[in-house]
Parts: sequence; C-alpha cells; structure tokens
Amino acid sequence: MNHTDKNAIESTIHYDTSSVFVAVIGRPNVGKSSLTNLLVGEKVAIVTSKPQTTRTRITGVITRGPLQYVLLDTPGVHKAKNKLGKRMDKTASDSVGDVDVSMMLFEPHPGLNESEQMLIDALRRSGPAIAVINKIDLVKDPAELEARKAELEALGVFDAVCTVSVRDNKNCEDLFDLLARYAVEGPHYFEDDAYTDMPEKELVAELIREKALLFMRDEIPHGLAVVVERFKERPGTDLVDIDVNIYCERESHKGMVIGKGGAMLKKIASAARVDCEEFLGCRVNLQCWVKVKPDWRDNEFLLNSFGFRQDQNRK
Repeated sequence: MNHTDKNAIESTIHYDTSSVFVAVIGRPNVGKSSLTNLLVGEKVAIVTSKPQTTRTRITGVITRGPLQYVLLDTPGVHKAKNKLGKRMDKTASDSVGDVDVSMMLFEPHPGLNESEQMLIDALRRSGPAIAVINKIDLVKDPAELEARKAELEALGVFDAVCTVSVRDNKNCEDLFDLLARYAVEGPHYFEDDAYTDMPEKELVAELIREKALLFMRDEIPHGLAVVVERFKERPGTDLVDIDVNIYCERESHKGMVIGKGGAMLKKIASAARVDCEEFLGCRVNLQCWVKVKPDWRDNEFLLNSFGFRQDQNRK
C-alpha cells in the first residue's frame, strides 16, 4: 500500500473523540504555571514568585468526556544570559508552532516588552491564539483593564481577549469552552485518567528545585539542577527510596545550599518529601547530596545529561 492509499483510508476513519493541544506562553511570572495547575486540578508545574521557575515544557492533561485538553506550560521568555536560557527561549517560541492554539497570558497593565513582542511575532506566523489577561484581582480602575483589552485586540493576532484571576479562580473555567473551539477530531494522545506525561522522577526533581527557589536567595537557585539518581520501591512496603543529587555552579553556593549544620538542605528536603509523599501516595525516604559542576548552564553535555534536551515535535 502506498502513502496516498494509506492517507485516503485514514481520512475515512471517524472518531467520537477529539483533542486540543494548547501552548501556554507569556513573560515570566505572569501566571502560566499557576493557571496550568488550576485547569489540570493537579500540581504538574512548580510555582514560585521568581522568574525562570519553569525551565522545560511541562504537559498538563485534562480529559472531559470525549474531549482531551493538553496544556503545554512553557518557560517565560526572557533575555537569555547562557545556553540554558537560550534553550528555554527556544522551547517557548517553538511551542507555538506545534499546537492547535496558543494561549498567551498578560499582566493587566498596558505595554509590551521585547520578549512579548517576540512571541507575538511568532504567533503571526504560526496560527490561532487567544489572549488571557491574568491578575484582574489587582486592577483598581476598570478603565485600565478595558484599555489593556483594546490594546491587545488592536494587535490583530488574537481570536479572543479574555480576563481571569488565577488567584481567585475567576473566569478560568470559561477557558475550556473557548479552547474547545480548536479541538481536532482524533484519538486521545494520553490515557483519560492521566494528568501529565512527566515521569515520577522528574516530578520529584522539580519539587526539590521548587523548595530551593522558595527558601534561598535569588542568585543561587537558578544555578541549581536537581537529578534523581535512584527511585526504588522497597518490596513488600509502601516506602520508596529516592536518592537525589543537587548540582550547583560554585563551591560557595554548595555551602549555602547545605547551610549551617546542614540546616538549609534539611529544610529543602523535608518540605519536598511531604509533597512527594502526597503525589506518590506512599512514604518516601529522601536522601539529598550537593555537588559542584562549574558553569553547567553553559555546558551542552551537562545540559543534556541533566534533562534539558530540546523538545521534539509531538507528531
């Protein structure tokens, strides 16, 4: 059977199911990961108030009857200062060409920065998009919000401009009906009870990095990488042994991560263990070690070995 015959047969197949792949894009700290977690109903992306919290593309899955929503939470686009930053920017910009619709989040105040303009230019070339103005709970003057909506509508890029508050869960449910318009008939790509495609090891690593971001000074956590070296269930028990290496770029940073008498490392590991036990549904024996890999964010080999590979297309 040649390729033409195969396509002709496939085109006659009718599915009772459909899916919509959605890129969640925008500047750092605009609420992409918080919105993804809220819509999924599970914590699939770590959330902090610091920029560059999300480093890779995170997949969140919501199945509602015959329709499956697949949200791709991307890193916030920023001015890259190293090879890791360049990979993060490329992941975000590439995602808009690999989905059925892009959902770009904005702050409620007017104006576009250079990174946002770059994403908007990419959207002009790639296909449908909607704009979501988040944090409307912070708006005191309704006229300011209307002006922001008019500004985004005037760009001529977005099919719709909507307003939400992720913090107050206001208008977020309405996004499902809006995104459903872009659904494509076909099989579901994930099991109906799945909420992410991230392996458990990656989720554990992200939870540990989240705690480091929350507890430590700004200049240190972005130089951290977390790699799970062992993830093993003890036979006949509800206990999982997890060994983790936390890599930093300088010896001085290693001391700060460990803390006086090991206090900081213990604080990070204890908080992460609680979250790990919650999503794994079992007891966790978490052991963390801190190691130094100088300038790993500019080392292609280490970026690959630490899991920061460039995304492949889904199809």
